[in-house]
Amino acid sequence: MFGLGRIVGLAVSLACGLATSQAPELAQQYRQRLNGALAELSQVVAAFDADAAKNNLRRAEALAAYETAGDTFLRDRGQSVQVAIGRLETLARQSSAFDALPAVARPLALIKAPDTMVLKGMLQDFEPAVPVTPHGLIWTGAGLLFGFGSWSLLRRLFRRRKVAPVRNLRV
Repeated sequence: MFGLGRIVGLAVSLACGLATSQAPELAQQYRQRLNGALAELSQVVAAFDADAAKNNLRRAEALAAYETAGDTFLRDRGQSVQVAIGRLETLARQSSAFDALPAVARPLALIKAPDTMVLKGMLQDFEPAVPVTPHGLIWTGAGLLFGFGSWSLLRRLFRRRKVAPVRNLRV
């Protein structure tokens, strides 16, 4: 029959497979939030650029006007706009990196350099999904193999060594 070690090994393998099967869904939900944040920040920066153009200024000139303003509020507002522009550029690069990867590799892009605000929101609202896509099944299989390999390694490291019985040799 099955020994306890095999049952635990199977349970560990299934748990790892279940966990990694969610990697594509995690990446998908992150990507959706990323693109939503990108769209919103694009509108904010576009409105700033439009206001600058309405006053015959380029973006850099408008930001410089904020920096040289005598009012602390306006200088702070200029810094806020610069932060938003920088974040927009970062999110755009990350979105392009996601688009350049095949679907099966997108969870790796998420691990590389996630935006903390987007990641935090995604993790709060994450809903698991059944992995019915080919890349979901690949990640499930990878998790199963990882779990089985990890359990096998641990079992080998901590198993009792069988001691050969001492034979009484008669001469």
